[in-house]
Amino acid sequence: MFEYFIEYFSALVELSNAMAPYILFGLVFAGVLHELVPQSIVKNHLGKNSLYSVIKATLFGIPLPVCSCGVIPLAAGIKKSGASNGSTLAFLISTPITGVDSILATYGVFGWIFTLYRVVTSMIISIIAGVLTNIYTQKEEKIVVDKPESCSEASCCSSSCESEKRSFRMSAALVYAFSTLLKDIASPLFIGLLLGALITVAIPNNLSEILLQYNWLSYIIVIIIAVPMYVCATASLPIAAGLMLAGVSPGAAFVFLSAGPATNTVTIGVVKKMLGERTLYVYLGTIVVGSIVFGLGLDYIFKDVDVRELVHVDENFGIFTLLSSLILWAFVLYYMIKPYFFKENECEDGSCCSS
Repeated sequence: MFEYFIEYFSALVELSNAMAPYILFGLVFAGVLHELVPQSIVKNHLGKNSLYSVIKATLFGIPLPVCSCGVIPLAAGIKKSGASNGSTLAFLISTPITGVDSILATYGVFGWIFTLYRVVTSMIISIIAGVLTNIYTQKEEKIVVDKPESCSEASCCSSSCESEKRSFRMSAALVYAFSTLLKDIASPLFIGLLLGALITVAIPNNLSEILLQYNWLSYIIVIIIAVPMYVCATASLPIAAGLMLAGVSPGAAFVFLSAGPATNTVTIGVVKKMLGERTLYVYLGTIVVGSIVFGLGLDYIFKDVDVRELVHVDENFGIFTLLSSLILWAFVLYYMIKPYFFKENECEDGSCCSS
C-alpha cells in the first residue's frame, strides 16, 4: 500500500513539475495582455456570437507557444475581457494543439504534410466547437460567466472607468494574474492535478502492445487515455512517434496528438466552471469526434510514415521547474483554504472598489 502511495506521489510531483512553468507563464502573459490590450478590442473582435469572431480567436491561438494548461489563464483572461463563449472555446482548443514550437517539432518528426494536416484540422475542430458553442450556449453564457472588469457596471466607483486606456504597470498585471485569474482556476486545477496523477499511474506500461492487439479499437483506447491525460503538444510527439514505430496506425497516433494536448482533467474542470456544462459537452464531443474523423482521414492519406527521427524530451527537472511547482502549489493551496479562514470580500481584488 505504501509503495502505491509513493508511486502516486511521484507521479503527482512529476505532473506538477511538467505543468507549473507553463501555467505560471500563461498567468503572467494573461496579466500583461490584460494591461496592454484594451477590453474594447477583445469585445469588438471576439465578443460577438459570430463565425468571424470564432475564426479570429482560432487564428490568434494557433501560433502561441502555450500548452494545454498555460492556455487556461489566457482563455480566462480574454473571457473576462468580454469574449464570447464560442471565441473563448475556439482559442482554448486551437492554442494547445499547435504553437510555433510544436509546429516546428512536428515538421522535424513527421514532415510537412503531417504538420500541415495537424494545423488545418486543429483549426477546423476549433471553429466547429466555437460555432456550436455560440449556437447552443447563449442562455447559459449569461449565467456562468462573470462580467468583465469594464465600465458597464454602475457599481464601479472610480473615475478611471471613463477610459480604458491606461499606462502599463507590471505590478497590476501580476495582481490580475495571481489574484484574479489563479483564484478562479485554483479549485479545478487542484482536482485536476490529483486526478491526472492517478490516471498517469493507472495507465499500463505495455500501451503499445494493447494498441497493436486491438487495431480498430486503438482509436477508442487512445481517446480514453488522451482526453483526461495531461500532455503538451511538443511532448506528445515522441509518444506518438513511439506508438507508430511500434506499429500503431498514423491515424491513431494523430488522435493522441490532437486530443491529448487539447484536453486534460484540469482543462475539463475549468471549462465547466468558466463556460458552463453545455459548453463542456460541445468541447469534449467536438474534440473526440473530430480527432477520430481526421485520424481516419490521415490513415487514408498515409500508408507508410517514417518517424525514425524522434523528439527527445528531457525528464530531468531543474531548479526553475521545481521552484515553479512550489509557487503554483502555494497559491493553489492558499486559495483552497482561504474561504475557510478568511471571509470573502466582494471587491477584494480592487477591480471595482478601492474601499
